[in-house]
Amino acid sequence: MAYQSLRLEYLQIPPVSRAYTTACVLTTAAVLELITPFQLYFNPELIFKHFQIWRLITNFLFFGPVGFNFLFNMIFLYRYCRMLEEGSFRGRTADFVFMFLFGGFLMTLFGLFVSLVFLGQAFTIMLVYVWSRRNPYVRMNFFGLLNFQAPFLPWVLMGFSLLLGNSVIVDLLGIAVGHIYFFLEDVFPNQPGGIRILKTPSVLKAIFDTPDEDPNYNPLPEERPGGFAWGEGQRLGG
Repeated sequence: MAYQSLRLEYLQIPPVSRAYTTACVLTTAAVLELITPFQLYFNPELIFKHFQIWRLITNFLFFGPVGFNFLFNMIFLYRYCRMLEEGSFRGRTADFVFMFLFGGFLMTLFGLFVSLVFLGQAFTIMLVYVWSRRNPYVRMNFFGLLNFQAPFLPWVLMGFSLLLGNSVIVDLLGIAVGHIYFFLEDVFPNQPGGIRILKTPSVLKAIFDTPDEDPNYNPLPEERPGGFAWGEGQRLGG
């Protein structure tokens, strides 16, 4: 019975969020038993000279050994990836996949110039940034200590990373790429004379977009964006 409930809950996760979160967890499990991080990290020389192309993907899937940092990143990745897919990208799976590809491309490009070997945390920050800018009136609560509006969440996470002794370059990269996407997708097209630069290729729409929605689909409430004690929130006036 418990297995069936868990299986149904897992299948309720929208497809892109389910695939990415599962890939991250499986990659970490594989590192424990089968492979090493040295086979996964971002290394331009190994990618372009030795044709180890898989590193372009695997560096986004490994979040370090199982521990607090791993669980923290997985929870935020799952929550905000899912809420984006069920919120502003509802019924627009191809556009969501395109955001993944665009963000991954920019991070890989920037990764050529900075000393970052894994980009998964930066990708998570990008997702958090886009969600926070599209939900500006949501009030957040972080660890029960800080109250602020959603657009400040990426900066609060960067400060938390700094307190943990992590490099803020990762967070800044995620914020920068998230801002570029948000500006090109949400801001610039609505300016006088603005145009939509980011257009999802028709091949992605043919593969991922489906006309009919599942009537039993149960979206995750965006009114509870952080979910756990360190990221709960509510809309102003709610």
